[in-house]
Amino acid sequence: MSHAAAPTAASASAIVAGSTSGYHVLKIQGYSTTKATVPNGRYIESRPFRAAGRTWAILYYPNGYHPESSAYVSLFLSLKDHVRDDGITVRFNFSFIDQVDLQKPSYVGAKPASKFITDKHNSWGYQFIKQEDLQQRLKDDCFTVRCDIIVLGVARVADTAVPAPPTAAFTPPPPDWPQHFRALLQGGQGADVRFLIETKTFAAHRCVLAAWSPVFSAELYGIMKEGAANTSVVEIDDMRADVFGSLLHFIYTDSLLPETTSTTELGKEEEAASVAQHLLVAADRYGMERLKLICEDKLCRHISLNTVGTTLVLAEQHHCKRLKHACFEFIKTQKKLDVVVATDGFQHLAKSCPFVLFELIAKLGN
Repeated sequence: MSHAAAPTAASASAIVAGSTSGYHVLKIQGYSTTKATVPNGRYIESRPFRAAGRTWAILYYPNGYHPESSAYVSLFLSLKDHVRDDGITVRFNFSFIDQVDLQKPSYVGAKPASKFITDKHNSWGYQFIKQEDLQQRLKDDCFTVRCDIIVLGVARVADTAVPAPPTAAFTPPPPDWPQHFRALLQGGQGADVRFLIETKTFAAHRCVLAAWSPVFSAELYGIMKEGAANTSVVEIDDMRADVFGSLLHFIYTDSLLPETTSTTELGKEEEAASVAQHLLVAADRYGMERLKLICEDKLCRHISLNTVGTTLVLAEQHHCKRLKHACFEFIKTQKKLDVVVATDGFQHLAKSCPFVLFELIAKLGN
């Protein structure tokens, strides 16, 4: 007599130790006044804030927290929540931020992990920076610090699911809709609107254009009549035919046309920048924000001495802050500035956007 094998029982568990993190940015305005009015050992407390699942405040000592640190600015982190009797373990550091918009730290003071216990040791800190060093970093008598906080989790044991037997991995093929839409654009089947740019005619589909662009939607469905769909021709006078072709290609495939081959590497760079500039203008005109951002990123990587002037004009006129910042960074050295000033693009900038010159001068002065 045979006996069936008993089913195999399986179980699993894990030891889990996680952590939570967060940060807070604090700006000190009127540093010289706080230094003159707040004595050594006294502090100014920030408003409470939430980070890493807890409530905190930053204690700012403009003249240090004890007599030996009177030549320093000291910063402390204070816990405002009640916690269990054994407290919580926290790692934190304060960073001096030069560029608040980018939250880019340039000076970091760190401290080992500290145990925060409510009503006992609920604040910890250190001498952050010497007052004489801070004077070199002040801007309009202000400075900004960032406090990064990591609350270390307590290890615990938890049940986990038994992993399923391995199965053959399946990776689906990449989406192929761009190929189908490219064929639809090139074949023109079902096209219900045509565009005349320079001497070239483009056939397209109103529903596709309207789905990508609110401007196309308003123009094609708000003005044209359904009965005239197959005979409608829209003339566009202020755009190059190749730029409009690139615009249609992006709408139908969500990708840019490959760059054409130039005889020289310099010619290729300038050609790529020129196409990206015109395409950015077209994207802004038709409310296509994704394409505009892609062109802006492309132009940030194609700035040259010959194009930086016209690129700055473009960035200002079409509200491209990242591109404008990239142009300022490119010409911030005196050697490059001398060359840029002699270009036709810079003369165009001086005539069309003179206020940008004052902004550039201010940044170079800083």
